[in-house]
Amino acid sequence: MTGFINIDKEVGASSAREVAVIKRLTGQPCGHMGTLDPMAGGVLPIGIGNACRLFDFFLTKRKTYLATFKFGVDYDTLDTTGKLLSDDDVIPSEESILKALPLLIGEVMQVPPKYSAKNINGARGYALARAGVDFELAPKKVNIYDITLVSRRSCDEYDFRIECGGGTYVRSVCRDMAGLLGTHAAMSALIREKSGVFELKDAVKSSTLNKDNILSHIIPTDSVLPFEAVHLSGDQQKKLLNGLSVPTSLNDGTYKIYLEDGHFYGLGVADDCRLKVKTKLC
Repeated sequence: MTGFINIDKEVGASSAREVAVIKRLTGQPCGHMGTLDPMAGGVLPIGIGNACRLFDFFLTKRKTYLATFKFGVDYDTLDTTGKLLSDDDVIPSEESILKALPLLIGEVMQVPPKYSAKNINGARGYALARAGVDFELAPKKVNIYDITLVSRRSCDEYDFRIECGGGTYVRSVCRDMAGLLGTHAAMSALIREKSGVFELKDAVKSSTLNKDNILSHIIPTDSVLPFEAVHLSGDQQKKLLNGLSVPTSLNDGTYKIYLEDGHFYGLGVADDCRLKVKTKLC
């Protein structure tokens, strides 16, 4: 059994808990394709079996979030689950927010939150922060493709839709937006609406799954991969499956490899007129 299941993670649940549910139901190794903090909900793609080998591929894909930012407050975690540091800052107007949004879009250098899983000399950032250790995180290049103001939820909360690349911290977007507006803010809610090809409208709650219905929710691995298909002949198949490369007229790039009998085998890479299997996924 291999493939993906598009989970709609419950707010309050850990990503690890959702993975454990799928592992128990399938009896296979499982792993998520990009974690969500417990306070966040929404799309959590989970790989089953050999599909877990595609973690790096999906981690870099575009993601879309619906985020709520609460202005005028400062929390140590950059979200409202942490320790409140102050609550008397300026609440920006809708007009000032709209003027600031274009300044946040593009390829930007972003400082991750200290309360994160970033590795600092073998220790997680959140562990050091909780222990009161003083440290700094280096800025990292991320892509923010679009930010739109969706609505004003209350006098001090606004909803934003954020489309960004992998590795972007929405809490840091919140902090940086507030900084441009001369105030502080904290993320008070987060829903991931899309992760690569996986969308919230197609996701399923893990609480609705059981051993009788889970197979109907597993998405075949090859169906979510945006690569051209290559169907092997007998001689090609024998060589490739034995770890050899074969001559090819394909353009350089990644391809989906199918066996002679039509079964999906994995990903291959064409390079300099040679084709070789890169990742076995069957």
